[in-house]
Amino acid sequence: MLKRLLPLLALLAASLALAAPARAAFETRATAAFVIDQTTGTVLLDKNADQPLPPASMSKLMTLNMLFEALHDGRVSMDTTFSVSSKARAMGGSTMFLNEMDRPTVRELILGIIVNSGNDACVVVAEGLAGSEEAFAALMTERAQALGMVNTTLRNASGWPAEGHRMSMRDLGILTMHMINNFPEEYKFFNEREYDYKGRSPANRFNRNPLFRVLPGNPNDPEAIRADGLKTGHTAEAGYGLVGSAVQGDRRVIFVITGLQSDRERAEEAERIVNWAFRQFVRKTVARSGQRIAEAEVWMGEETRVGLTVAEDRQVLVPALVQDGLQARVVYHGPVQAPVAQGQRLADLVVSHPEMNEIRIPLVAETAVENGGFVARLRTAATVLLRRAAGDTMDGLAGS
Repeated sequence: MLKRLLPLLALLAASLALAAPARAAFETRATAAFVIDQTTGTVLLDKNADQPLPPASMSKLMTLNMLFEALHDGRVSMDTTFSVSSKARAMGGSTMFLNEMDRPTVRELILGIIVNSGNDACVVVAEGLAGSEEAFAALMTERAQALGMVNTTLRNASGWPAEGHRMSMRDLGILTMHMINNFPEEYKFFNEREYDYKGRSPANRFNRNPLFRVLPGNPNDPEAIRADGLKTGHTAEAGYGLVGSAVQGDRRVIFVITGLQSDRERAEEAERIVNWAFRQFVRKTVARSGQRIAEAEVWMGEETRVGLTVAEDRQVLVPALVQDGLQARVVYHGPVQAPVAQGQRLADLVVSHPEMNEIRIPLVAETAVENGGFVARLRTAATVLLRRAAGDTMDGLAGS
């Protein structure tokens, strides 16, 4: 089996030419960071990305996600109004300057949270959707877990410092991808640059995302890099952080950083990461649907082998400066027991390098293989006896 795989893998490895970024290729001043190319799903940078940390106002993204889900469920509309409690009015830090006489709409609250980073707006949303901020925080934590954000525990709606209020940078990246994929219309609010509720906060009316100043982009220029979100964060405990997104043509990069020492350092680091992510990598199609990558042995089937392919065309990122030492191998537990369904996942194409994040591409059955009859069972029994006689236990991973 391995002999049949090696020529195919050699050709594939040549076409991949280092399919993922070197871990040491970029050094960031952030204490924790997560950078992903959303278009290909390639993780470009992972620094303490799974460590639960104080997220500051970046956790407001989860509050917005809950509100977006309520919009899509029909529980509220953009024109739904919420009341303002004394607790919301008394919130310090960044606010919309709401008071108990106000009845802000969902649209106004979204803008107040995104542009003004309104802590008061977050409490209004929490109380409006769940009755209390404490109940809302519990619901947010439960929803985060359901989305795969396993290192997230939320104690409030605003990111106000609280014991146990934690999110990992990877979790914030997962949340960002979820929101972009599922709420494309609502996501456009993150690109708003200015908002002032009833003229009350002229000094706080500008969006704080530093990339809007340095990467405004031109939507009509496919080569321009354009920032379009998402949320800054800062407390004394967390430092300066940013969940950012930038696009170039049809490619999008999402990044999360935290622990910077100043607003200026955050802005510089964000710009460095975006420029590096877009300019040091190019996309390559490495496998096309229907292209046979390898074969897997099949037991007790009408056929003794089945071709392995990808379910859809797969693209990966290739560094602009190609490096040597790439390894590509097919890994599967085999032989595979019949019956086999067409499209059934049977193996992984694993692309690795000592200085890069491993890439695993699922391989599926090219065709179906039905159960065999008496001849197939006889052939399988004979194969087992011959291999046992040769000392082959047939354990482990074939094709590795």
